[in-house]
Amino acid sequence: MEMTTVDPAKELLFARPGFLVRRLHQIHYALFFEECKSQNVTPVQYGILTAVSVLPDLDQTSLGQEVGLDRTTTADVVKRLEDRGLVERRANPADKRMRHVRLTEEGRKVVESLRGGMARAQERLLEPLRPAERTMLMDLMRILVEANNQYSRTVLRTI
Repeated sequence: MEMTTVDPAKELLFARPGFLVRRLHQIHYALFFEECKSQNVTPVQYGILTAVSVLPDLDQTSLGQEVGLDRTTTADVVKRLEDRGLVERRANPADKRMRHVRLTEEGRKVVESLRGGMARAQERLLEPLRPAERTMLMDLMRILVEANNQYSRTVLRTI
């Protein structure tokens, strides 16, 4: 794909990785909402639902660490999903303060119904890149996340 010439007045913006990362994040959100609007789920909620689907019975704190959300945000997102009947929280018999999160049957259906939309959103985002460029971009993003993980407000537990 041919590179667009950047207006010299905007060169300072486009020379900042943070600006481009934030802009890609905005674009990804827009594509996600366009492709997944039927289920009324946000990308953050989808992240929690996906994590719960592949890592069942995590406690709520560990779940937040897996997806990079602080405790307050995780509790809020899980509560909203629970109110919609997509997840359930159960007290840990060994420690009543800990709540384990599981998908409900309805939650499983929603995760399954969103997979195609999420895949389309990601495909649309990466469409301008050749396959080798996609792989390179993903590898470079992983390197940056791993090298800078400790600077985030919420450190990912595992990468």
